[in-house]
This record gives sequence, structure tokens and C-alpha cells, in this order.
Amino acid sequence: MGDSFRGDCCEEFTVETSDFFADIHCHLLPGVDDGARSWDEALEMARIAHADGIRAVIATPHQLGAYAHNTGDMLRMKTAKLQLQLQSEGIELQVLPGADVRIEPELVPRLLQGEVLTLADQRRHVLLELPHDLYFPLEKLVDRLLGHGIVAILSHPERNQGLLRQRHRLSGLVERGCLMQVTAGSFSGSFGNVCQQMADWMLGQRLVHFIATDAHGPHVRRPLMQRAFDYVSERHGVDLARLLCGENPRAVCDGRQVACPSPVVKSRGLGVWFGWRKAA
Repeated sequence: MGDSFRGDCCEEFTVETSDFFADIHCHLLPGVDDGARSWDEALEMARIAHADGIRAVIATPHQLGAYAHNTGDMLRMKTAKLQLQLQSEGIELQVLPGADVRIEPELVPRLLQGEVLTLADQRRHVLLELPHDLYFPLEKLVDRLLGHGIVAILSHPERNQGLLRQRHRLSGLVERGCLMQVTAGSFSGSFGNVCQQMADWMLGQRLVHFIATDAHGPHVRRPLMQRAFDYVSERHGVDLARLLCGENPRAVCDGRQVACPSPVVKSRGLGVWFGWRKAA
């Protein structure tokens, strides 16, 4: 895996038309964290997601921190059980195993052993969660993961209190190879004006690589993507919306490279430009 990884990969590509969404951050598994509380709630969430145009979901319960009891094998088995239940209910939604991983010292060795889950269990991308109220440097961790062929994806940076005070750190992380996942609800103000403004700023700077629901239930923080897709389409074009809500999340589901809009660059006399590149 590590030998085939190309952290400096950068090439032109054409965005393909997407006809469905994929969600790489969703607390869909019942009874394992602060997400779905029962199998009935999980099935209701799945129906909501399907009705909104989502066809693939990576179930990402919390791991490490207060959820150290969530082992990789248990989450894999529970995901497989949920998939069977969806099939028996006629809900055409693919569910894949993953985790929303709290950053702790033992993260990397446990990740390499398979005890902590990568997204879709592909051993290619890992969803990392900072403590809500602070930011600490991630560069060494990002480099260490890249050395093992694993790309870090930072979950909801627009909601992290430390990054809200130090937004300049985001571009350096992206340049280093860390990708950014913004919550769909942030664009509609579900987490307040400050988080909405941060999400808008990140989008304008081309520092967003995925939009995900981070859904926790069928009634509050539901698994909805269409409204965020429309928001991005109206302001930045449908191609970018398709990339962030469809193509890039599906690439993670498949363990493929992720296409990234290059961060906005100001150049003398040329105004502002951005290009497209591929990240591992």
C-alpha cells in the first residue's frame, strides 16, 4: 500500500456528471455512540438519506477517546448486519464500515493493525476528529499517515473553535496533503452564523474536498445532502457541487484518488484563479 502511494500526484482531469450522493460521515450504526439509538432509528435514517438522493453511506461511529470500546471488528459486523436489514426492508442504500476517529497517540499503530477503521475499510483514507474546543498541530500526524499511504481527512473543521480563530492554518494543512470535510448543515446555518461564515470562506478558498451529513438521528441532524448541493451549485457551479457531494465521496468509498480544487491563489495582475488536481 505504501509503495503505490503518490502524495505529490497532480494531474488534470474532467469532472464527470454525478447522479447520486455519497456520504462519508454519518452516525448511522445503532447503539454504539451518540448517533442512531436503535435499529428502527437507523432504518429511518437510511430511508431519509435515500429519499434525499444518497445511495452510499460510510457509517462512522466515534472511535478512541470516550468510545475506545468500539472495536474495528465489532463495527464491521454491525455494518454488515445493517446492510442485511436494509436489503430485507428494500432500502437501496449501500453501507460501508468506517469511523470518526479521535486523535490520540495510539491512533496510527491501531489504524495499521485494523483496530481503528479507515473509511470504507479501504486503508486509504481516515476521518480524523479534533476536540471541539481546540486545535493542535496536525502536520506530523498527516506526514506519518502519508508515509503509510493513508490520507487524513479532517472532519468538520468549520466547527472547531480553535480553527475558527486560526483559519490561516487550513491552507497549510491542505498543501501538506490533509483533506477537508465540511458538514452539509453548516451551509444552512444549522451550527450558527460563525460556522456558516467559516464554511463559506473555506468553499470560496477551495479548501473543501467533501460535503457530508454528519447525521446523528432521524429527527435532529438528519442525513440530508440536497440542500447543501443546491447551495454550492448556485454560488460556485454544479460541477463543484457534484465533486464535493458525489464524485469525491464515491472515490473514498472505492479507495480511489480524490480530485481536489487547488486553493485560491492571488497572482499579480491576474486576479484570482484555481485549477484542478488529484490527491491520493
